[in-house]
Amino acid sequence: MHTKHTIGRVISNKMHKTITVAVNNKISHSKYKKIITKTNKYYAHDENNECNIGDIVKIQSHRPISKKKRWIFIQKILEQ
Repeated sequence: MHTKHTIGRVISNKMHKTITVAVNNKISHSKYKKIITKTNKYYAHDENNECNIGDIVKIQSHRPISKKKRWIFIQKILEQ
């Protein structure tokens, strides 16, 4: 089974054992060729509540943990 990893910034840690991670992707517009920044927000499981707002983290796709949580926190890359 292939697991997907991605890197993003923590934008919220107010929930218990859950963080919200914003992942920015730069894509080129198909017609105008302008670079656009697309942002996706993911809910990730943070077992020990160790992440703070502004941290750069690595998350991995996982089986559904709750209604919206489908990612788990793997490691901190840069602390804020």
